[in-house]
Amino acid sequence: MYNLVMKDLKLGINPLFFIMPVVLGALMLIPGWLYFIVLLYFCWITVPNIFGQFRAQNDLMFTSMMPVTKTDMVKARVLVIVILEMLHLVMAVIFGTINIFLYPDLTYYFFGPYAGFWGLCFVMLGIFNMLFIPMYYKTAYKYGGALFAGVAGAMVFATLAQWIGIQNSFVSDMFNGDGVHNAALQASILIAGIVIFIALTVIAYKIAVKRFHKVEIQ
Repeated sequence: MYNLVMKDLKLGINPLFFIMPVVLGALMLIPGWLYFIVLLYFCWITVPNIFGQFRAQNDLMFTSMMPVTKTDMVKARVLVIVILEMLHLVMAVIFGTINIFLYPDLTYYFFGPYAGFWGLCFVMLGIFNMLFIPMYYKTAYKYGGALFAGVAGAMVFATLAQWIGIQNSFVSDMFNGDGVHNAALQASILIAGIVIFIALTVIAYKIAVKRFHKVEIQ
């Protein structure tokens, strides 16, 4: 499986998409922006392009000729998705931290780049994985419908979360007010987000494996 992951990272994915997390992460430096968009660019740009490349390269047929199981094929591809997501998230966190130091007195209308916000970002990416991965592995070839569902789910969550954060004073205080100075609260939200991300991604992987075993590769 390690070799499958390295195949994707070294051969299947354009090196540009390893630079994209840095370029997009720098958008966190925009003061008071809607920072969910920074990670949504992963769903809007990176995923369609790399899966389009896989399809153009006939990667499914090539990989099926290797001495690997279908389970390993799914596991490796899910790991690649998660690796790219973490690259985007880590770079966003780095630039978000710089943002806080650059604008210490900034009043955020949208969620500020604090620990609790990153917990919400983990949930958003988990929802994307939960919708995209199982739908994609109905065929392991067509990705348009799965991408639409994943992007729609992530955007709906981000929109609802941000709307509640603006409309509800209690939630606003948790993410932008006095709550940002409560280390235990911020850590709790972040950890909860990570747990949800892991759970949704594991569920997506298991469903994808079951579906992919029913796919006849021609």
